Amino acid sequence: MTAVPLTDASRQALDDDIISPRREQPGLALAAAVIGFFVVTLDAVAVNVALPSIRHALGGGISGLQWVVDGYTLAFAGLLLWAGSLSDRVGARRAFLAGAAVFAAASATCGLAPGLGWLVAARFVQGSAAAVLTPASMALLSHAFPQGPARARAVGLWAMGGVAAATSGPLVSGLLTVVSWRLIFFINLPVGAAAVGLAARMAPSPRRRASFDWAGQLTGVAAMAALTYGAIQVGNVGFASPRVLSAFGVAVVSLAGFLAAEARVAHPMVPLDLFRSRNVAVPVGVGFAFVVGFYGLPFVMSLYLQQVRHLSPFATGAVFLPMALVGGVLTPVSARLAERLGPRTVIGGGLTVMAAGLALLAVVSAAAPAWGLAFLMVPVGLAGPAVMPPVTAVLLNGVSGKQAGTASGVFNTSRQVGGALAVAVFGALLARQHDLAAGMRTSLLAAAAVTVAAAAATGLLASRPWLLPVSRTSTEE
Repeated sequence: MTAVPLTDASRQALDDDIISPRREQPGLALAAAVIGFFVVTLDAVAVNVALPSIRHALGGGISGLQWVVDGYTLAFAGLLLWAGSLSDRVGARRAFLAGAAVFAAASATCGLAPGLGWLVAARFVQGSAAAVLTPASMALLSHAFPQGPARARAVGLWAMGGVAAATSGPLVSGLLTVVSWRLIFFINLPVGAAAVGLAARMAPSPRRRASFDWAGQLTGVAAMAALTYGAIQVGNVGFASPRVLSAFGVAVVSLAGFLAAEARVAHPMVPLDLFRSRNVAVPVGVGFAFVVGFYGLPFVMSLYLQQVRHLSPFATGAVFLPMALVGGVLTPVSARLAERLGPRTVIGGGLTVMAAGLALLAVVSAAAPAWGLAFLMVPVGLAGPAVMPPVTAVLLNGVSGKQAGTASGVFNTSRQVGGALAVAVFGALLARQHDLAAGMRTSLLAAAAVTVAAAAATGLLASRPWLLPVSRTSTEE
């Protein structure tokens, strides 16, 4: 009998069949994914409360403290899209294991840092590992859960893990900083070991050939780095400084190069026609605006409470407690609420309430008690479960399964860009104001304005987007 040669498609199908993960292990994939996303998000926000303690121990000004936050966020945002391609190429499980191991090692280096420069460098490595963990964790869920309600619930729990970390981060940081700010990083070691242990017990993930968009990745990272650097330097040397103007010029040129590359390469990192779908474009914008307020608030309020109100790190963390509790209580019911009222109503309402909370915090009297500030943060905590799980579901419904990884990479990149720019711009405002309280008020009003614009944009979404067919644009490879 003559052997029939295998085509590329049949060979790939055979490989996938051999190394696909076993369906009887969804619990392991869900636990690993939630733990991974939780610790990645926790490290993005928990360090804010410890900034004054870090400054006291290691020295440095506000610009240096910003890089402790932005070093992590910049590496995370700049490498997310590349990391999604890496996950496809080597397998989600292998990428997750590597990301978790490097993240734990970088966390230990942060905790042992003898100086601010050492800490910032380790935060860059930590953020790079986080960029690998995030898309790999979503891919684990995609492989372990069949398409339909089971996968939707799993993705919802994954998103809720991030919301829980974001809302509890300031409190956890405040508690640990009572002993030492270094514990914020050392706590990642047992968590990372748990994530590695869970992933190691899972079967190998499918591996697919994926080309790497060098031009898009390099120009995208350059645009992000130049933009954030320029925003940070505004607070030190002003808008008219040649250093700032040069940074912004590099950002504009790099962005133009990025767009040109994505329009011409055969396999772009970010297909530009993806944004023709409103169910992709609007969630990406909402993710950006949401994080501006959600990450910007802990940064400015932590500095304000400790440097102006002279609260201890523990007391500062306690001020964030009501915000964290509201997010934790409402997170389990957010999916059901979106199904009953429609995601457009829930997302728009959550953003509106968030904007109101930010505005009230900005205009409240300087003599307001700490418990009053804690009460005014509650609307921001409420927005976490009201916005992120349903907007993630809308995004995934707006693309085909073949583009889900790319869409989630774009979405998470927009969120990280929002976080990086929030800390950079708000830090510049704090540094330029003679009164830190005045800088805090300006920052919160700016965040409220961005959030209001995002709330208005949610009107472009369908009231029940999961009932609509996937658009032709989003199904094209």
